[in-house]
Formats: sequence, C-alpha cells, structure tokens
Amino acid sequence: MTLYGRFLQSTLFGALLTTIVTLSPAAATAGMAPTKVDLDEFDRSKQTVQLPNGITLGYVDIGPRGGRPLVLVHGYTDNARDWVPLLPYLDKSVRTILVDIRGHGLSSKPECCYTRVDFAYDIRLLLDHLQVKDADIVGHSLGSIIAQTFAEHWPERTHRLVLVSSTAGPNPACPAGDTKPMDFGSEIVKLRDPIDPESPWMIEWWSSPTPVDADFLRRQRIDSAGIPAKVWLAVLQQGLTGNDLQGTLPWIKAPTLLVWGGKDPIFLEKDRCSLTRALPTAEVKIFPELGHNPFWEEPLAFAAVLQAFLRSSP
Repeated sequence: MTLYGRFLQSTLFGALLTTIVTLSPAAATAGMAPTKVDLDEFDRSKQTVQLPNGITLGYVDIGPRGGRPLVLVHGYTDNARDWVPLLPYLDKSVRTILVDIRGHGLSSKPECCYTRVDFAYDIRLLLDHLQVKDADIVGHSLGSIIAQTFAEHWPERTHRLVLVSSTAGPNPACPAGDTKPMDFGSEIVKLRDPIDPESPWMIEWWSSPTPVDADFLRRQRIDSAGIPAKVWLAVLQQGLTGNDLQGTLPWIKAPTLLVWGGKDPIFLEKDRCSLTRALPTAEVKIFPELGHNPFWEEPLAFAAVLQAFLRSSP
C-alpha cells in the first residue's frame, strides 16, 4: 500500500483527508497511476451542505482549491462513489467535486421535485456555496441530462461539457433500429420498500459487460437499495421521461465531448444519432466493447480521452 495524492483542504472543516490506494509492484515500478481507491476512506470524506432551496446535498471536494474545478455528476440510482474507479487517473492539479444528486447518497430524498432543472439548480447552488465561478461539467446517464441542463441555463459557468452515455431524445431523422433498449421501467414500478440489494434484478441492474470490482458494485447496490422506492419512481417519471432535450440543446455554448460504450444496453445508436445531430461540433468518442459505464470498465482509457479534451479545449 502507498499514499497517493491527498484529499486537500475540506471546504467545511479545513481538514486534510488522505486517500489510500494500492499499486501493483509492476505499476509502481513503471510509475503508473494507482488502480484502487480505499472505498472506506472515500465514503468518510463525504460532506453535506444545506442549500438555500432547503435541499441537503452530499459531496466530495478533493484537490487544490486553486485548481481548475471539475464537477462529476452521477447517474440514476448511483452516488458520488460512482466515479471512484476513475479518480486515480485524473490530473491531481484539478479540483474535483463529486456530487450526490438529490434523492441519492447522503442528499435529501423529498417526495418531489426531480425535474432536470431541479437537479441542475442544486448543482448551481452547490457551486455558489463552494465559491466556484465556473467549472468543467461531466455527467453520466441521468447525470448527463443534468449536465446538459446546467450548461444550457448557466453557460457563463460552464467551461467545458462532457456527456457520457447520453441521449437527446427522439429525432425523426434517427431510425430506431432493430435493437431494443433495456426495459428497466417495468421493473422499477414494481419496487417496494425495503429493496433487497442482492435480488436478481438489482444484481442485473448493477451488472457490467466487463469486470468491475465486486466490492464497489456491492456498495453501490446497498446504497441504491437505500433510496425509497417512491424516489426511484419519481426520478424515473420526472427526470428521465418527458424531457424536451432537443429544444434546449442549441443553448449550449461550451465545447462539448460525447462519450458512449458501443455495448450500452440503455442508450443505443438512435440516441447517439440524436445527440450528435443536435451538437454537430461536439467531439465524439465511442468505446466499441464497453457498456453503459465506460469509466468503470476502462477507467485509464476513459481518463485519457477525458483529460485530452479538457486540456485541449479553450
């Protein structure tokens, strides 16, 4: 075991947190980035803040306070830990802010409201609290819709935008194709509290086409099972369906990167088509053999693409 980097000065308490990560002997000899973050230490580093709108958000704030801010927004039923596989490969000079969106993790779980604007406004208020003027915004799945919405409504606060495993909704110019997306909605409406994190459906919900750390997935399942069933449904109905994503995409001004896994069972070719047509100047990266969570499956390769974009954009 070796110490790698530091979770620097806590915004709320001025404390120094240290992340412990492991290096294989070969990786250490080659000077490569570590491959595993201590999940217990990461979970203990999470803070909460009550925002002016009454919502409490959980978040992790790591890296130098003067570094370029990078905001990572997780997907549906995930939490800030979602990005842990990626952390060892990110630039340590960057200030990385990982958010528990409302309804998830340590954040408030009200009966309402879960529209994409509600989620995005929470992040704006969090950045106000952290005195972050503008940031690079990265969102995954539902988080990509939140990131898109943030960039649309607050372009002056969005330096660069990255949408991972995303969609722009229906576009008549994009054929549906023969492959059908994963039908998760019909299972979610059946959920009842308490949700069993080890049920066959939950294990399938957290599956991956490429190997991912089993303890990481177990913790993710446990946390998502802690989200009340009514919140699962509210987020599905308000945040993921009925959105006019096409109509607002022209509001985006920030340089944008679009990333997908070629084996994503949720967002398919029609989704890639709808978004690339809506954002014709965006950079695009597809990992053909990866699924819905490419930054879990190949974090080093994902980080290389991400950081090349963040460093090259104006």
